[in-house]
Amino acid sequence: MRVDGLSRYIETLVTHDEVKKVAVSCTSELEMCEIVHRLFSAGDDSVILFTNTGTRYPVAMNIYASKERLMARMHAKSFEELQQRISSTFDTLTHPKKSFRSKWRTLSSLYAIAKLLPRHISRKAPCQEVIEREPDLSTLPILKSWPHDGGRFITLPMVITQDIETGARNVGMYRMQVLDARTTAMHWHIHKTGARHFAGYKTHKKRMPVAVALGGDPLLAYCATAPLPDGIDEFLFAGFLREREVQMVKGITIPLDVPAEADIIIEGYIDPEEAPFWEGPFGDHTGFYSLEDWYPKFHVTCITSRRDAVYPATIVGIPPMEDSIIAHVTERIFEPLIKKTLIPELKGLCLPTEGVA
Repeated sequence: MRVDGLSRYIETLVTHDEVKKVAVSCTSELEMCEIVHRLFSAGDDSVILFTNTGTRYPVAMNIYASKERLMARMHAKSFEELQQRISSTFDTLTHPKKSFRSKWRTLSSLYAIAKLLPRHISRKAPCQEVIEREPDLSTLPILKSWPHDGGRFITLPMVITQDIETGARNVGMYRMQVLDARTTAMHWHIHKTGARHFAGYKTHKKRMPVAVALGGDPLLAYCATAPLPDGIDEFLFAGFLREREVQMVKGITIPLDVPAEADIIIEGYIDPEEAPFWEGPFGDHTGFYSLEDWYPKFHVTCITSRRDAVYPATIVGIPPMEDSIIAHVTERIFEPLIKKTLIPELKGLCLPTEGVA
């Protein structure tokens, strides 16, 4: 069972001299972000690993600062190769086939995709090697990025929710402001799938189980940011990109599956009957502080982790920053699908980092 976490991934990057380790003591409040901001602004795309964080967790930042590293996780040498792979699969699945040979190729493609579906495992997973049934968020090196931020924020979470009626899973990336040892805010805008799932639970007046995964293969968190069509499972897309399925395991305190290879899992729930929290401000992608607003509270029931877990984080702010690399990769990958499904007249696509991306 291949379920390498962030620690193993970083070890492979060390052999290629792509990691800078910071062994001196650094605080997760402003200091780590300032160091990474200066390095990235100077053109350094190394992964920055803080090993002396005051917690048992090292902190890894700048994971997505290199498009070459991200593409390597996708087994691609160029954007054109990725575009061809995605376009070919899309055409095979959407265009009716007439000849027997074409139909056979379609069946072969479906079989290949089926092997990449997220797969549930029943045995103990690495992400559950350590189980904390009395969870305390203060044990995690959660960052405060900018001086006027409303507090500490989890900035690289995979937030896993499920439609109450269909059972369809969504994996989104929504920042989470820490309120106390067992509570965060959940910053999802009303047009996000997670917010729609929340509305369904509110209609049924039921608590909404939520899982937050951190770490594992960097492709998993990337796919949580990807603008996938509604109904396309993010973990299936990750399996397609890396050509290997994502193995899932049942949560300890919630009825949701979580990625077995993750470094840290935060389990909990949101009560739609509870009053929301006045969340923010937060130094955002635009280069400005996003203003406070009302968002639901997420209550933590359990934290599980690998024994060698690494806490992943990112800093956003005045562009260009690390997220500009993610935006550029997404622009290149999804351009063919935009042409095929939305704008057939499109000749080219460029989303400038400063604002649009």
